[in-house]
Order: sequence, then C-alpha cells, then structure tokens
Amino acid sequence: MQIPNPNWLTPQFAYITLSAIVAVLIWIEGEMLKSNQGKLPKSKFFQISSLIDTAWFFVSTVALYVIDLAPLALAVPVAYSIYTIYGWIYGTRLLKRKGIPDSPKDLVVPAKYIAYSQSFSLIFFALCLLVLSSPWLPLPLPLPLPQ
Repeated sequence: MQIPNPNWLTPQFAYITLSAIVAVLIWIEGEMLKSNQGKLPKSKFFQISSLIDTAWFFVSTVALYVIDLAPLALAVPVAYSIYTIYGWIYGTRLLKRKGIPDSPKDLVVPAKYIAYSQSFSLIFFALCLLVLSSPWLPLPLPLPLPQ
C-alpha cells in the first residue's frame, strides 16, 4: 500500500520551506557571533548550522536544474547562490584588510560581514514566505508570449 502524497507537498514547497529555515539559521549564527564579539562560538549547533549554510549553496545549485520551479520560486536558489558567492568575496576582502589569522581560534568575523549576513537572512526569509504564499496572493498572471 502506498501512502498518498498531498498535493501541496511538492519538491518546490520542500525546497522553499527548508530555505526559510536556512535563513533563520543564518540569523541565529549572526546573533551567536555578535554575542561572542565576532569570534567563532565553540558550539555544536553553530558548527552544524554553518555546515548546513555552506551545503545549502550546493543544494540550491542542484535545485535550479532538478526541481521544476515556478518563475517566482527561481529567485530563491538564485538569490542564495549570489549571496554565497558574494559573501565569499566580501569576507575575503574584509579579512585581507585586517590580516588573515594564523589559527581559526584567532579569527574574528567582522561586524560588517555579520550585518551583511543578517540583512540577507531577513530579505531571504521574506522572499521564501512570498513564494510559499504566492498561490493565494492576487498576483497578475504573466501575459502570453506572441507566437
């Protein structure tokens, strides 16, 4: 006997919902860094959360090709990919200004990078909510292309 699959439980719904959770994790990581003056917290939660954030870049890249995403939903993996790539560049530039520490224990995440991450997490979370609620919103339908 096969368990029936609800109509709303689609790969797109799962991906967007998990993306919203990742946005919350990014916010929490920022709060943990701020409370620790930018030093990496010695917390299993922080380590696992950081690993999930990094892996989500690859999940998002695969989602672009594997999941049949609605046009509005395409913004979610694209936004996350841009955030990650720009974050690598931005973080590297900030670290070069202050010098790269010899040990990860000496690493202090700059406040500007924490603000960048948390700002993104708020906007990304709102985007995920918009995509999840879009079937119920009175959004105009796209005009058909002339043939």
